[in-house]
Amino acid sequence: MAEAMNTNEINTLKVIAETLNQSHELRPMLQSVLEKLLEITKLQTGWIFLVDEEPIYHFVADCHLPPALAIDNKRPMCENSCWCLDKYWDGRLNSAVNIINCKRIEDAIECNWGDTGGLTHHATVPIAAGGEKFGVLNIGSPGKVHFEENELNLLQSVALQIGTAIKRTKLYGEQQERANTLEQLDDFGRYVWKIQNVNDFPEKVVKKIAGLFHWSQVAFMIKEEKAMTLHTTFTNGAVKKIKKRFSLGIVEELRNKSLDDEELIQDLEKEGFIDDCTIAVSLTMGEEILGALIVCNERKPDSYKECDKKTLKAIADYVALAVQNAVLNEKSRELALAEERNRLARDLHDSVNQKLFSLSLTAKGLKAFAPKENEIMQESLDEIQNISQEVLQEMRALIWQLRPAGLEEGIGATLEKYGKSLGIQVDVKISSCCHMPRVIEEALWRIGQEALNNISKHAKTDKAELTLEYVDDTISMKIRDYGEGFQYDENVFGRYSLGLTSMRERTCMLGGKWEIDSRPGCGTELSVKFNLKGDSLDGKTASKERGGDAF
Repeated sequence: MAEAMNTNEINTLKVIAETLNQSHELRPMLQSVLEKLLEITKLQTGWIFLVDEEPIYHFVADCHLPPALAIDNKRPMCENSCWCLDKYWDGRLNSAVNIINCKRIEDAIECNWGDTGGLTHHATVPIAAGGEKFGVLNIGSPGKVHFEENELNLLQSVALQIGTAIKRTKLYGEQQERANTLEQLDDFGRYVWKIQNVNDFPEKVVKKIAGLFHWSQVAFMIKEEKAMTLHTTFTNGAVKKIKKRFSLGIVEELRNKSLDDEELIQDLEKEGFIDDCTIAVSLTMGEEILGALIVCNERKPDSYKECDKKTLKAIADYVALAVQNAVLNEKSRELALAEERNRLARDLHDSVNQKLFSLSLTAKGLKAFAPKENEIMQESLDEIQNISQEVLQEMRALIWQLRPAGLEEGIGATLEKYGKSLGIQVDVKISSCCHMPRVIEEALWRIGQEALNNISKHAKTDKAELTLEYVDDTISMKIRDYGEGFQYDENVFGRYSLGLTSMRERTCMLGGKWEIDSRPGCGTELSVKFNLKGDSLDGKTASKERGGDAF
């Protein structure tokens, strides 16, 4: 009889093992093995809980539940605790045992939820393998109030097989997750490497991270001087620019869950970030910190797997490298543009400029040999000489624009020299000094050039005032003349004046403010403002390319 029983047990375990090996999907596998177990043992009802830390559990499989327990989409099985789970959590459930009666069935009877099908008791078996516990297997039949020792031993062996299969499935899932993560990282790396404009980084990076890795909130912080700026967030499917500055220690506080900056906590919570569910990592290149990434997935901090943190660190490394690459590409393009301007300036100076000078000298020489009485010839030669002199002066100004010299001395000194080359005396007034990004410095230089050109050509005056000041993180430049002036109409001049249009477009492109005030007989005043902490920088400071003193 004992041999027959052993043979039955072996056959049962063999069938269970074959069933468990048919799938890598956890819930379908548990459902199949539960059905097969009841079929072999001739028992009627069973269910499986997968259990986390108290009081969290998941009802994952069931077979032939009585109506009282299946009511309301099996609500009695998914709510509240019971005696078998209590024993599991307090460490008393270490092997297969008889549960004297079932609390869930007692609750069903007491609340009159329906027919219990004669089920009153069940056996409870912990599902475990390799020292790791996963959940609970419950088996019962109507009228069965006790399980023999050999039945409990068989159930214990089955539970061990189930535990081993769960562990195998989890390992397989982790491997699949790692493979997927590596594929996503590869996709992300190729994507960010194609971003050539530093300005586009925050918005594109947060959107791509959220889309690829399914983190519900993502934030991008940029280091600016001695502060960390919360720059861009992605939450609820939308990108939002924040532009708020905080201390450099913010990232470390977020990482250690020791954030005490109430303003940042409020800002993050406003954007959907939950402090307890947030992880952060710095963007670094060598010893230099470029910024930080913050992600939130609306989960408890201990539910973040180690691979989540490793993934975020890998993402941060990709972003830091891509930022550096974009900065270098931008610098390379700017150097190429400067070199092309220098080449064009040299060519104009060596060819057109020299020929214009020769034309002027030739006209002057011919005038000396031309008959004095031939007034038409004398006037024509005078006109040729005057026009060639004007064109020569304009050509020199153009060469100066293409290849500015002395910009390192500051905007004020450089524009003063440029005005002198146009025959304009520029009175420079500077109220304060600061360091400014190179992109702002060049914009002020080009706008100032065009303004002085307009004064030279149209204002009929040889004097101008240049005012530069730095107040509350804002750089402003005003250029005023007291010449003829004009009636400014944005619709008219915006359409026909290339100079005014280019100045306005250059200002607006960097997030600045551009104004012009002019009236006939009252002269003209041009005003340009850039806020160094606002959209005018928008990622440019990441390049660390600073000009000299601004003024």
